[in-house]
Amino acid sequence: MGAEPVGEIAEKFGELRSKSEGALISYITLGDPTVEASLKLVKILNKSGADIIELGFPYSDPLADGPTIQASHQRALSNGVNTDVAFRLVEKARGITTNPLVLLIYYNLVFQRGVERFFREAAEARVGGIIIPDLPVEECGEALEASRRHGVDLIQLVAPTTGELRLQKILKASSGFIYLVAILGVTGAREILSNLTMETVKRITRYTCGKIPVAVGFGISRPSHVRDVLAAGADGVIVGSVIIDRYATSLNNLEAGFLAVGELVRELKSATYRQNWE
Repeated sequence: MGAEPVGEIAEKFGELRSKSEGALISYITLGDPTVEASLKLVKILNKSGADIIELGFPYSDPLADGPTIQASHQRALSNGVNTDVAFRLVEKARGITTNPLVLLIYYNLVFQRGVERFFREAAEARVGGIIIPDLPVEECGEALEASRRHGVDLIQLVAPTTGELRLQKILKASSGFIYLVAILGVTGAREILSNLTMETVKRITRYTCGKIPVAVGFGISRPSHVRDVLAAGADGVIVGSVIIDRYATSLNNLEAGFLAVGELVRELKSATYRQNWE
């Protein structure tokens, strides 16, 4: 199960599992709220306990994302962040943390740059994995081959509506971890997680059988959410919108917003400890 390569992301999940911890994957958009501030956010996420940092390349039509992340893309684009700038920021982020970096990018940007070139540059920037939310598994052949050539994980998404036959295809084309979309809809912080989320975690982990980690994203915003999905069998959580909400409501006082981000990430990380969710 799972497509090669197996690199630092799998090693990180293994390290955390040996310590009875789940993985906290924290998302920000490169260049938001400013180019310099996004690097400061990487420092804060790293220092506050994020195990893997997911970096979004800004895009004009982020269809999988809700209003919070859409706004972050728009701010980054208005700051002049294109793919060239984003890669330079990734290289600087690599110098900030030794934890794995994962890129989230829409396929049009990969296609425009050239699939081979994009994965080569990602490998040169020591990126661990890439998520392309609008690239269906049936169309991912070129990207999958490039990911294998350059040793960068291609992380695939599954949804509550994914059927068993398609799930088998996705598992064969995935490495690093499986991104389990917790809800039907777009990204964005939710007050509560539905029973459907827990049922989906249990269904998917029956197929993965611990052979590839499962991380749950979309809607995760509270320590109780983290504890619930880990207790249901997931290996990690992906948190983005609520982090951006913390500083986006303080754009005129970013230091206060960044302090709030650090506090939030520490609380979420604490919830990944097994003794806190059993």
